[in-house]
Amino acid sequence: MNQSKKGMSNWLLLGGVIILSALPLVVARNAEFAGADDRAAKAVTEVQPGYKPWFQPLMQLPSCEVQTFLFASQAALGAGVLGYLIGLSKGRTERRNHHEDAD
Repeated sequence: MNQSKKGMSNWLLLGGVIILSALPLVVARNAEFAGADDRAAKAVTEVQPGYKPWFQPLMQLPSCEVQTFLFASQAALGAGVLGYLIGLSKGRTERRNHHEDAD
């Protein structure tokens, strides 16, 4: 693939990501974007109002902001590891192709 087609593909992929990210905000304008934990707790209390959890979390975080920070840190770390592995795989493939072309 030549350089201009590769650049065009990257721009198309970026545009697709932006559209897919913004589309739910446009289509479901009045939707409630609550977390899965809150929705699950609400569903459980609707099904069985007297339900009591059978264990408590090992650690109580001091605030909601700390929970959000830890969740965002976990997501960033996962994205970093995933990006590293994809880059490593691509580098190895390019090196292998370069060696095959040289032979």
